[in-house]
Amino acid sequence: MPKFPLRAFLTVFAIALVPVTTAAVAAVDVNVYRSLDTFIAVFERIRADYVDKVDDQKLIKGAIDGMLASLDPHSSYLDARDFEQMRTQTDGNYGGLGLTVSMEDGAVKVIAPTEDSPAWRAGIKAGDFITHLNGTLIFGGTLDEAVDQMRGQPGTTVKLTIVRAGRDKPFDVTITREIIELKPVKWEVRGQVGYININAFSKDTGVAVHAALTGIDKMLGHQPLGYVVDLRSNPGGLLDEAVSVSDDFLDHGEIVSQRGRDRRDIERYFAKPGDFAHGLPIVVLVDAGSASAAEIVAGALQDQHRALVMGERTFGKGSVQTLLPLSDSTALRLTTARYFTPSGRSVQEGGIEPDLIVPQLSDPDYKTRPRFREADLRRHLINEAKVDNSVLEEDQKTDPRFVGTPESLKAKGITDFQLSYALDTIARLAKAPPAQATTRK
Repeated sequence: MPKFPLRAFLTVFAIALVPVTTAAVAAVDVNVYRSLDTFIAVFERIRADYVDKVDDQKLIKGAIDGMLASLDPHSSYLDARDFEQMRTQTDGNYGGLGLTVSMEDGAVKVIAPTEDSPAWRAGIKAGDFITHLNGTLIFGGTLDEAVDQMRGQPGTTVKLTIVRAGRDKPFDVTITREIIELKPVKWEVRGQVGYININAFSKDTGVAVHAALTGIDKMLGHQPLGYVVDLRSNPGGLLDEAVSVSDDFLDHGEIVSQRGRDRRDIERYFAKPGDFAHGLPIVVLVDAGSASAAEIVAGALQDQHRALVMGERTFGKGSVQTLLPLSDSTALRLTTARYFTPSGRSVQEGGIEPDLIVPQLSDPDYKTRPRFREADLRRHLINEAKVDNSVLEEDQKTDPRFVGTPESLKAKGITDFQLSYALDTIARLAKAPPAQATTRK
């Protein structure tokens, strides 16, 4: 069988990247083909002259990764390993620490720890930088390499060196790996108030929220005074599950719309009849770690005047990523649309502004810890309609409703001020005394 010249193969591969239709071919700029020729020339030079022998697949993947990285922070190519990793995270069962991380200027940055995970219990916080693993510097490596080192067999330990704003020097934390079973929804009854904690939007989250609402009614033997829906440090997940969760609390109206490149490319999602929360008062808790699907829920309930959103401004990820299969084991995760709340707001960059800004007074690092949001990511999508509320957020005047120190609050039995204030708010809205006792599930 005759050998197929590599250059000819790459030329065919490169030209295949351009849609082959009569109209497209007629409109293709000659400069595009010249650029593709340059790409092929560079590829061949590296293969022939680089100091060490390189793997062709590694070069091609690097070129694809670079192309997608030039677009936005959320588009990416998933090879077989990445594809399996994404499936594992969506299904929610893997051995590791329970961290959502990103790469920023060559450093690994924590977006959020998963609640009740080893990292969460060890006190790792959003905005922390991980500089060393087991004493070895990881700066300048890839995110995949860092994640691989943090994951491992349950029962084994890993030492993380953390750099945190407000601390004079780095500090070490040794964490024991566990099986991370993502339970996206947990619920309990606080006095006469239903508390629903949604920490991820993986499959069946909407069903789990529906079950939580039913379980709260059964545990009390009657309807509660209202509900606190906790979306803090929720990094998002599946769009369909965000729609399902919103629908649990809404009886009608639009939940979210997504809009693509073409102005006519609009898809809208609506609530079906039936409010499983009985029309009772709702407080939604959010913070800078509430992103994507969490923002869809908060924005829908806020715009439909169904809930009071409380806490701090959310992350601001208002883009939709579509998984486009390329083979049985590879896919393209491509940003294809932006989503908008029912009133037509895009949360891209700006996030969801709470109806009531409530500081987390029980957290000693609350004031000094930097907030990491979509607008801090390189090449993030620009929202021309973003409202700048930085002056409002930097207002240092003390609100008389929000006073106290972590120590004074702890002496009163308050370890989560935002949640405590939300529970008291529901009680006030229902004209009942504040919730005290706790019944857990």
